[in-house]
Formats: sequence, C-alpha cells, structure tokens
Amino acid sequence: MDSRLIDFLERADAVLARLDPLLPALRPAIDWQDCIAARWHREGRGGYLQPLQVSLDLNLTDLIGVDAQREQLARNTRQFVDGLPANHALLWGARGTGKSSLVRALLAEHAGAGLRLIEIERDHLADLPRVVEQVAKLPQRFVMFCDDLSFEAGEGDYRVLKSVLDGSLERAPDNVLLYATSNRRHLVPEKQSDNEHWQMVDGELHPNEAVEDKIALSDRFGLWLSFYPFTQEHFLAVVRHWIETLAPRDLAWEWNEKLEKAAIRWALGRGNRNGRCAYQFARQWVGRALLETSR
Repeated sequence: MDSRLIDFLERADAVLARLDPLLPALRPAIDWQDCIAARWHREGRGGYLQPLQVSLDLNLTDLIGVDAQREQLARNTRQFVDGLPANHALLWGARGTGKSSLVRALLAEHAGAGLRLIEIERDHLADLPRVVEQVAKLPQRFVMFCDDLSFEAGEGDYRVLKSVLDGSLERAPDNVLLYATSNRRHLVPEKQSDNEHWQMVDGELHPNEAVEDKIALSDRFGLWLSFYPFTQEHFLAVVRHWIETLAPRDLAWEWNEKLEKAAIRWALGRGNRNGRCAYQFARQWVGRALLETSR
C-alpha cells in the first residue's frame, strides 16, 4: 500500500477519534408496543426520546375529592383514545392537589388501548414539532405532557407556546394532544399594574394588549380544569384512603381521633394540606406501624 495512503488513513482515524465524543450517540428507535412513556431530551440542535419505566399502580379511584375534574379529563381522554375530537387540557390550581397524578392515572387506565405519554419540559416546548413528527404516523395515541408549566414576568417564552399550539398541535395528526399542569390559570404572573391601562370604548371596557396577550395563551387550551386547596375534611379523607391502600391486611389498625390528630399535626408542620402531604403521612404512618409490629 502506498505510504501516502497509509498516512492519510492514519490521520483520518485520528480526526474521527477526536470527533467521535462530539457526535450524538446513536439512539435505538422506541418500540411503542412495549414502551408506554418517554421523555424528550434536548441534545445539541436536536434531541431524542428516552423510554421511561413507569408504574401503573395509580388508579383513578385513588384521586379523592376531585370527582368533577377527574370525570371531565377522563371523558376528554376517552374521546381522544377512541379517535374522536378532543381538546388540549390545562390543569391549574393549588400544588399537590392531584393534577399530575390524574394524568398518570389516565395513562394507566388507557395504556392497553394504545395511549402513550411523552413528557416534555417547558424550556423544550419549541421542540414540540420535532416530537410530533416522530410519532405522527404511529397507530398509538400520544399525550404530550408538560408538568408545572409557567412563565415569569418579562419572559417572552410564553409566546413560543402560543405559536406551538396554533402552528403545530392544532394542525398535527389526530393522535397527538397536549396536557399541561400549572399553578397559574393564565400561566403567567398577573399583577395589579396590568389593569392600569384598560380603556373604555363605546361604553365597553377593553383590557390592554398585555392582558389580552396573557389571556390568549391559556385560551389555546380547550379544556380548563381547576384544582383548589383541600379542606380539612377532604385532607383526612385522602389520608384514610391511602392508609387503607398501603396497609397490608394483617396490620391491625382503626381510624380514630388520635390518628386524625396525628395527620393534622403532620400537615400543620409542613404548611400543606393537600393530596401529596396526605400520601406522605400515610406512608410514614404505615411504615412505622409495620416496624413496631415486627419487633
């Protein structure tokens, strides 16, 4: 072999060795027959879907005290799974009240019928058209799920979401839908100063353009579901449900005033009285009770 060719090949190997760490890794295609959930990861100028191992042990019946919200989103999801018209959904309200849990429970409910979930972070919403393109021709039904969606004052990123909803999802194939959760109804901070420039036109009160712009964002979601802070009665009902669910049959226990007071003290100590707090107390109480019986 010519020495010049050998030298060229050696230098080419050296260049490739230096470039290899900079190149994105080859990602195997997801088998959506077996995989029911994935998360979008941005990588360089592109990204990829990472399969997730998710538990399907959360049932719709585990969500106590949110019957109206549960029924509305369940109906919307059934329409979607059945190939009928359905709406993008915004679940907004107090933290820990079951918004994300409701979406995951619906995945467990309909995974066997072809429902799949793709998590995408707020900062990656501009990549949504790329994700849609990857699943457009598949037989499964895909919910794009953005958890804890919100935008701070001064950020212009919320306009990206508006364009994404109008520009990609509403014209996307009918096997794609967007569900998002947020602590804010309009996804952006609402301040008193927003009301300072309202105008009276022909006897009608018109909001300023900033307010219109913010409201228009949440208007892209056809279904709004509101989640409110728990009352004490609601909180205790959720605590009791989770203790009944987590406690094995051979654990002797009863729901009484002492247990109620312990749950209330737990919530007061954390400054939260919601479903997440109730679940955490139930785990702590059942775990401690089982530890004491094993001694």
